[in-house]
Amino acid sequence: MRSDRLLSILLLLQTRGQLPAAELAERLEVSVRTIMRDVEALSAAGVPVYTVRGPQGGIALLPGYRTDVTGLTADESRALFVLMSGSAHADLGLGQALGSALRKVMAALPASHRPDADLTSRRILIDPVRWRGTPGPAHPAPDFAAFQQAVFADRRLRLRYRRGRDNSVRTYTLDPYGLVNKAGVWYLVADHRGEPRLFRTDRAQSATVLAEPAQRRDGQELAEVWEILRRRIDDIPAPLAVTVRVRDEILALFLRVHAADLAAPATADLPSDEPGWTRVELRFRSLFGAQPLLSFGPDVEVLAPDELRRLLADTAAATAALYA
Repeated sequence: MRSDRLLSILLLLQTRGQLPAAELAERLEVSVRTIMRDVEALSAAGVPVYTVRGPQGGIALLPGYRTDVTGLTADESRALFVLMSGSAHADLGLGQALGSALRKVMAALPASHRPDADLTSRRILIDPVRWRGTPGPAHPAPDFAAFQQAVFADRRLRLRYRRGRDNSVRTYTLDPYGLVNKAGVWYLVADHRGEPRLFRTDRAQSATVLAEPAQRRDGQELAEVWEILRRRIDDIPAPLAVTVRVRDEILALFLRVHAADLAAPATADLPSDEPGWTRVELRFRSLFGAQPLLSFGPDVEVLAPDELRRLLADTAAATAALYA
């Protein structure tokens, strides 16, 4: 569509400066004559675009001219820069493409929107892969607005927090780096006494933003600190090897749910008298951590180890008796 092409020309000229008509034509896969007609249309619409003749010539915008070509509001601009984890894009081979795309969008944003968009990209991170062997989403924190305020205003946070290991309640004074949504659960990444820590926001008893500025370690950003903390948890060995067979009809769902538990790629190598099943190798930290396999009912069968088969059989029998 022509309107899309006119917008593309504006973006290219704003981000790249003067460009030859032939280069614009090549990028947009049209003829040079079409580009010149588009330039005339932009000029007629009041856009200060002009052409320079000669070997070093081309098409350019008047110096200093900017326009909100995206039409984005401030909140929409911030929303675009809530980033998925770098590993998610790297796995798809899109790491460099993501950075390039965001730079182009940033260049097209109105100057008033850029600081908020840049801050959001450094304070909020989305990691869609759940922790190994742990349940799914939790309830949002009642004081979540306080977490956001501390993160975006670069303020210290006083947190009364119920610890998961012993259920005790402690008070911490924290220097926040940002917020991470890990498979539906929000975490605060912060320094406590100069050491990086991770806090589930739904375990907060109360959160108070302090007047003191956050005292982060020099050169440290959310993405780097999150990667260190994530590895401390994900790299804990999972010694229990589990082999299951999964009905092909639900294989895609199963692999999404247990992506963090996969020990090897799924293989459809079951005997020929059992078509429609795929063998999957998993690893869990304990028998208890493997019990969610039972939620798939008869569509997933544990083949090994025997102790897990017995545990799931006993649990299924007790559940059946309860509903008999």
